[in-house]
Amino acid sequence: MESLEYGISKENIKRASCSTLLTLAYQSLGVVYGDLSTSPLYVYKTTFSDKVRLQEDDEEIYGVLSFIFWTLTLVALFKYIFIVISADDNGEGGTFALYSLLCRHAKIGVLPNQQPMDEKLSAYAIEGREDTLHSSALKSLFEKHSKFRKGLLIFVLLGTCMVIGDGILTPAISAVSGVRLKIEGLHENYVVAISCIILVGLFSLQHHGTHRVAFMFAPIITAWLLCISGIGVYNIVHWNPRILYALSPVYMVKFLKTTGMEGWVSLGGVVLSITGVETMFADLGHFSALSIKMAFSILVYPCLILAYMGEAAFLSKHHEDLQRSFYKAIPESVFWPVFTVATFAAVVGSQAVISATFSIISQCSALHCFPRVKIVHTSSEIYGQIYIPEVNWILMCLCLAVTIGLKDTNMIGHAYGLAVTIVMFVTTCLMAMVIVIVWKKWIMFSLMFLLFFGSIELLYISACLFKVPESGWIPLALSSILMTIMYVWNFGTLKKHQFDLENKVALDRLVSLGPSLGMVRVPGIGLLYTNLVTGVPAVFGHFITNLPAFHEILVLVCIKSVHVPHVREEERFLTGRVGPKEFGMFRCIVRYGYKDMQQENYDFENRLVPEIVQFVEKEETNLKSTNGSPDNSGSSDIEDLEPLDDVVVLQKHETSCRHVSFQAIQVAESDTASPPSSSLKGESLVILRAKDSGVAYIVSHSYAKAKKSSSIFKKVAINFIYAFLSKNCRGPDVVLEVPHASLFEVGMVYYV
Repeated sequence: MESLEYGISKENIKRASCSTLLTLAYQSLGVVYGDLSTSPLYVYKTTFSDKVRLQEDDEEIYGVLSFIFWTLTLVALFKYIFIVISADDNGEGGTFALYSLLCRHAKIGVLPNQQPMDEKLSAYAIEGREDTLHSSALKSLFEKHSKFRKGLLIFVLLGTCMVIGDGILTPAISAVSGVRLKIEGLHENYVVAISCIILVGLFSLQHHGTHRVAFMFAPIITAWLLCISGIGVYNIVHWNPRILYALSPVYMVKFLKTTGMEGWVSLGGVVLSITGVETMFADLGHFSALSIKMAFSILVYPCLILAYMGEAAFLSKHHEDLQRSFYKAIPESVFWPVFTVATFAAVVGSQAVISATFSIISQCSALHCFPRVKIVHTSSEIYGQIYIPEVNWILMCLCLAVTIGLKDTNMIGHAYGLAVTIVMFVTTCLMAMVIVIVWKKWIMFSLMFLLFFGSIELLYISACLFKVPESGWIPLALSSILMTIMYVWNFGTLKKHQFDLENKVALDRLVSLGPSLGMVRVPGIGLLYTNLVTGVPAVFGHFITNLPAFHEILVLVCIKSVHVPHVREEERFLTGRVGPKEFGMFRCIVRYGYKDMQQENYDFENRLVPEIVQFVEKEETNLKSTNGSPDNSGSSDIEDLEPLDDVVVLQKHETSCRHVSFQAIQVAESDTASPPSSSLKGESLVILRAKDSGVAYIVSHSYAKAKKSSSIFKKVAINFIYAFLSKNCRGPDVVLEVPHASLFEVGMVYYV
């Protein structure tokens, strides 16, 4: 049947959706699979870098290939493609997506300011099934015991820090070392210098945004995958067709029996074959689950298997080329083209991890787990592409330090393997909880998932731990530093919020002062930023104590994050009144998801004032429609959220009447000749005139200090670490993009 309005048939819609799916699958090759696709550059080299020696029967080569094949099949294909990708949070993936799902279903989050009304967000949808006996027991365990909630947060931060460690180690593994095969006199220091030049160039281009060169990514990775798979087929046919027998898991057992402890330790190199699989889940929000599954199953997986089999076939006849087998296996006639593609592919893989690091830091900052940083939007068309200057240059310095300090890609590979395995194990544990709490499946399914995949990952973690004295300490040291920063920042932020709750100004005291609040009310609108969703913050009392004057319209603005990835624009604002009408005090709660960008491109005051005017008009209409009396406040779309703590009414979301044109309000305001017919009432006009008088932004510039009775650990955390981070991070005015000409900063000391 044809659509009369659009003239599009169902067949055309189906073809369009298939075309979109194929396009997304193609684009995902450059963004998602760059890191995973370049693993063949260093897997065999790192695996055979220790005491494992090759015998005449090549059982070691067959065993390593068998491990690579089954690791890719079980972990990458079965675990991530078939299971983990299905646990998306409104289309978003990654560690924080799993944590967000658990927080919503079990209420185990550590974010302050959460309200029952947040659960009415469209993205907050919770599974409709009833809790099972096991899911209820597990939820109550975390809900009742704060230690378990803190432990879960630390566990999530561990996985996050290891992902950031990937962003440091991935760019450091460079493909330039292949040049030494053709230029034999080239010293190792020159290779390191070339690698450093590439790294500096890569990080220097980050401020342009990945969208500038994104069109090149997919063709490069596609060409790379086709090259290595073609070379793999050639090597299998030309050198050893019997390498196909290595796919039998029997060779894994033979490998461990023959090599013993040395073979177990060498598995730390095998795990590099699945570097980047976490990216498939983390970058889910940029594509669709089906497109990622299609790209991996149809192209990436078979190409990688052929590449590893071909290199193993070459190695079985060239034992002397263990440390340069990848480039030696390339036929002479195509070496330089393949080498060029390999270099570009390595850069693409590095770019994907760097971009993911920016995204993760942004999410951590939104969830109060990382100091405030400046976030720059690099694309006006592609949502979520950001650049963080401070993080970019710190990453570059750390990458250069790792490259210069270790020099050898084998050493970097050992460090990289430990970071990768820990991230995967964190995902496995969180996924096991999701199966019970979110999916409400039988607990045996969760235990089977945890035991099967967890045992595989623990095997590789144990192998990587033997490399800690060599270079495995690097990701552990980096993650320890990052975890300390994240946890202390989260701890200090929560303590400051607790101080605000305990020291907020009593509303009864303000009401007793009368409409003027005991001070001079001057023309204009004052926007007081606070972390509280109820009550009047202590900083307001501190302000009027030193300057007993304030604007005729006072708006308490609370910008907070919720446990959803994105909040729809029409659901972002909650507007309400604080105190009696004649006080001229309002509250506006602005809600963001953990993947939303809190630095908006529009003028905040021109967005906020229409919201307040709309609330006033709607409130007046609802009160009159009840029984014509303004004393009755019963209404279907006005809700009293905190009747005992604060006289606040917040407007529910009605998409049919949410959009108010600011231009239309200005026109109505200028039409003073006919006030009876004007659509705006007296209070609305007062608000608009106050806006014309000017809008001031009052931001708290608070300092936290530990109480004298605090423990030594708390004093170190608050007085030194948190104070240092607060002094050296971006101020709240920068993050909120407050205009400096209208900014008031109120200094205050918080004793926590």
